[in-house]
Amino acid sequence: MANEPESMIIPLLREMRSEIQEQFTEMRQRLDKLESGQKTIRQALTADTMMSKFVTGDFEERIFELERKVEKLTNGQ
Repeated sequence: MANEPESMIIPLLREMRSEIQEQFTEMRQRLDKLESGQKTIRQALTADTMMSKFVTGDFEERIFELERKVEKLTNGQ
């Protein structure tokens, strides 16, 4: 009676369920890695943008100071 098809269905379904759960777990782990990578890339881009703005702002400030000095020198003559 153990070899009857009806007695094999439930164990097969349980085995299939466990395999599907393992696959979902693996997929979740892969998605988590992808999301973590995307977060790292976004943070790097934000940092790069902020650094660019800082450098640009620093240069603009230096140029402004140089313009003021040149203006003072030209007005003083």
